Amino acid sequence: MAEVKSDIEIARAAKKKPIMEIGAKLGIPPEHMLPYGHDKAKITADFIASKRNGKDGRLILVTAINPTPAGEGKTTTTVGLGDGLNRIGKKAVVCIREASLGPNFGMKGGAAGGGMAQVVPMEDMNLHFTGDFHAITTAHNLLSALIDNHIYWGNELGIDTRRVTWRRVMDMNDRALRQIVCSLGGVANGFPREAGFDITVASEVMAILCLATDLKDLQKRLGDIIVAYRRDKSAVYARDLKADGAMAVLLKDAMQPNLVQTLENNPAFVHGGPFANIAHGCNSVMATTTALKLGDYVVTEAGFGADLGAEKFFDIKCRKAGLKPAAAVIVATVRALKMNGGVKKEDLGQENVGAVKKGCANLGRHIENVRQFGVPAVVAINHFHSDTDAEIRAMKDFVASMGEEAIVCRHWAQGSAGIEELAHKVVALAESGASQFAPLYAEEMPLFDKINTIVKRIYRGSEAIADKAVRDQLHQWETAGYGHLPVCMAKTQYSFTTDPNVRGAPTDHVVPVREVRLAAGAGFVVAICGEIMTMPGLPKSPSSEKIFLNEQGYIEGLF
Repeated sequence: MAEVKSDIEIARAAKKKPIMEIGAKLGIPPEHMLPYGHDKAKITADFIASKRNGKDGRLILVTAINPTPAGEGKTTTTVGLGDGLNRIGKKAVVCIREASLGPNFGMKGGAAGGGMAQVVPMEDMNLHFTGDFHAITTAHNLLSALIDNHIYWGNELGIDTRRVTWRRVMDMNDRALRQIVCSLGGVANGFPREAGFDITVASEVMAILCLATDLKDLQKRLGDIIVAYRRDKSAVYARDLKADGAMAVLLKDAMQPNLVQTLENNPAFVHGGPFANIAHGCNSVMATTTALKLGDYVVTEAGFGADLGAEKFFDIKCRKAGLKPAAAVIVATVRALKMNGGVKKEDLGQENVGAVKKGCANLGRHIENVRQFGVPAVVAINHFHSDTDAEIRAMKDFVASMGEEAIVCRHWAQGSAGIEELAHKVVALAESGASQFAPLYAEEMPLFDKINTIVKRIYRGSEAIADKAVRDQLHQWETAGYGHLPVCMAKTQYSFTTDPNVRGAPTDHVVPVREVRLAAGAGFVVAICGEIMTMPGLPKSPSSEKIFLNEQGYIEGLF
């Protein structure tokens, strides 16, 4: 058997085309591309604005079952499907998120696809890329500095130092910074107070960058950020500190979508990177809407499983941006379903049809959930060499019993040639006009009822529960005019419950809401459930231990 190359070895051997050629495929003139080297570029705001009134292509969402250590390959399938659509003669653009440094050096690894279905340059995308995350981190922490500086110089706005809600951020997993005391060291350093850090992808600034439609909208949203409250409980906004203008300046270039290419030299926009377990988990509206003006098909992903990523894609991103998805792809693997069926990771190489059938309950739940949004779906079986015919047949039979189709995809090994059947099916679904997309809940529904609706209809729980303080906070925000906002659930990605160890398709569980946060600039309310953390920690043996430069100066160990 031939030696299997690693993702990074495959990416390094890619025959990339100059990024100007990739832009030309989409009709982007060279003067509207700002190159970062030879293989990546940003697209100017002027060009994007010039396409605003153009015809839209069809939007395809790629989502998945709940993630397992066995791997599902959602981004790999997103990239592969984009290549597959181009292979069958459609003008398709891939839209994915940028990778966070935290997971890259922690445990998750990169976010550029894998095998023969990758976006390149892989090393750059998984490291500093075009600096967007650094700009977001800096803009966020500028606001933090301005808050403490304002208090130091007399606190003219009357900020209650016990009610500063704006935390700091950094793009790394560091549990030691979750809760801190800042401004120690005497009068010269300000007023000591409790504070903390989130990871950059959980920043409201990240969400704002991903949901803003242009620079004017960006600055308005930044100004709408609530940073603290006064003693009378009235809100203090970023615009009150005159922070919005400087923050927008720092984010001016980061707002422009990044254009790169797949291994097969097809265009891909990589822009924004919120996680779906603690944020809304979608790439930027700017990238998606621009791609829709430039291609016949746009293939995008939403983070983690459909219970988190797809729900937020439909209820937050599509609602806010007026997007109407034409079809959805639900990615699953034989290996992941066996894990959902109770098989240990070390035993996944052995045939176990019974475990596949048992694990299909998780897949079935996600199929039902996508249906609730009125979007037609197909299941993509991301193929592994250890999959047996009997296991694949069990998956196909289960999906057929639910009235849908499951298609085996071999894009990891074969690139676009291995995913042609899925590409044809997606085109048939999209062109059938079957999509009757509608969000899960109405805007006028009370905030806690929205949380309960998601818990009951998507997670199949019995109810959401919350302390009186949480419910009172939601009522206060409704009174202040924020009751129309959608909710963004922060919850473990591994389960429909708040317990990451409960796999499959549990029902009638209770979902505790520990805390709620108002992201007034982004335009949603975050409900933090169970033990989920907005600043992850590193595992006992982080990925960083295996990352190094070899003698030729190449990066090793990065995915």
